[in-house]
This record gives sequence, C-alpha cells and structure tokens, in this order.
Amino acid sequence: MSKNNTQNLNMLKNNDEILLKFLKAKFPVFHNSNFFFRDLQYGIRSFLEKKDIFITYKESENLSSDIAEYFTGKGIFQRVNSQGWKVNYPEFAAVEAGDPF
Repeated sequence: MSKNNTQNLNMLKNNDEILLKFLKAKFPVFHNSNFFFRDLQYGIRSFLEKKDIFITYKESENLSSDIAEYFTGKGIFQRVNSQGWKVNYPEFAAVEAGDPF
C-alpha cells in the first residue's frame, strides 16, 4: 500500500462516523439494509473528492476493501455475499415504516 493510500485509509478510519453519514446521504443506507461494494467504492471516492483528494479506480477498490474489513471488524457490516453486507448500525434505523424518500 502506498503512503498516500495509508494516509487516506487512516483518515477514513478516523472519520468513520462522518463517512457513514456521508454514505447515508448519498445512498439508501439503513439499519438492516443491504449495502454493496460498488456503492461503498463510489461513496469513498466521492467523499475523498469533496476533500480535494483524487484517487484512481484501483486505489478506490483497495480502500473500499480495507474500509469494509474495518467496518466488518467493528460489527457495522455483516458479510452477506462477496459483493455486499447487511448494515448493522442502529443509529440508521428508519423512524417510520414505509418509503424513506
């Protein structure tokens, strides 16, 4: 892993709650919902671009894999299959039943 990727990974880990809220604003992320690798990848890429950090597609894949592993270790993501997870984050529970949009 390059020095920049290590710095980006550490920055994402240190701002994990902010990253999760950013992803929730960009994608339909709710407690017990499914979340897919490509959504995480594009979300991370967009999050970094907002901070004027531009990374390649491959770097975004690597960072997404590392962050997914980190969130899985924290119990926020639960692996469903090779492409996605179930979100285990009660703070994102829907308040009312029905369409959140």
